[in-house]
Amino acid sequence: MSIRLTLAVEAQGFVVPEEGRVLVMQATAAHDLSALPRDRVLVVQPLKPDHDGWAAQGFAVAAEIPADERFAAAVVFATRAKAECRQRVAEAAAVTDGQLLLDGAKTEGIDSLLKELKKRTTPSAAISKAHGKAFWIEAGLDLADWLPGERAPVEGFVTAPGVFSADGVDPASRMLAAALPEKLGARVADLGAGWGYLSAAAFERAGVKSLDLVEANHVALICARQNVTDERASFHWADARDWGAKSSIDTVIMNPPFHSGRSAEPSLGQAFITNASRILVGSGRLYLVANRHLPYEATLDGAFAKVTEVAGDRSFKVLLAERPKRAR
Repeated sequence: MSIRLTLAVEAQGFVVPEEGRVLVMQATAAHDLSALPRDRVLVVQPLKPDHDGWAAQGFAVAAEIPADERFAAAVVFATRAKAECRQRVAEAAAVTDGQLLLDGAKTEGIDSLLKELKKRTTPSAAISKAHGKAFWIEAGLDLADWLPGERAPVEGFVTAPGVFSADGVDPASRMLAAALPEKLGARVADLGAGWGYLSAAAFERAGVKSLDLVEANHVALICARQNVTDERASFHWADARDWGAKSSIDTVIMNPPFHSGRSAEPSLGQAFITNASRILVGSGRLYLVANRHLPYEATLDGAFAKVTEVAGDRSFKVLLAERPKRAR
């Protein structure tokens, strides 16, 4: 946890200069930034819920590092996705004129990151606490080779390190796409649209006049804009759990997330379902795919008049929910 950041600052090993901005990347709600000067911190966080959480606390926040800006020091919190983590470290190193601190749990690959950096520089002694480590490196290390090069398309789609299903089409999404009817309705919303695979499939159906892609990951949404170029599409960087449509929606499609970090969180998908019932018209339909074991049926039964499994196998189920009970 971020107690390691506090210990690094208090021990005066990690130097936060008295002037200049401090870059913080990948900080989540679980992290504590109280050891840093709030008025000089810029939190770069592409995930909308965490982005908005830091903004609500009074921090300056951005979805990506502003162009042509330099920083006096930087902190990068490790992520489980190795390629994404290395990219964020390289991006921070390229714009930081002082020390760069790296902090993460063992389950997030912090030991591997330290090992790799020891081959290229001399990191500080690591602070080991709470099943993780924090250490820092001095300015000037060129990590340009850690930046992603041109990625091979995934069946013609653009993806990026760290986004869901970055290396291949998710089999559950593929099942849902195949199960969609020939006619979806005029106004469609894709909640948790990711890099746009389901939305692209939806545009192959007849009668679609508008499609809202709602995605909390700014990086994934950038990919979606490249993958879904139909002029009927609208893109929303938003939390699908509380996104509100400007007009009622005829059909919602979704493959909702069910993990927060390493822990299973079915409540995420349940919140997607609840919001779908809010934004749909009275005759609206929800097409949802989920892992077979996830307990979504009770939530669906409470929010919709009729729920049917329309496709599935031993691993996944595609559910059709019709006529929301709480339609606007």
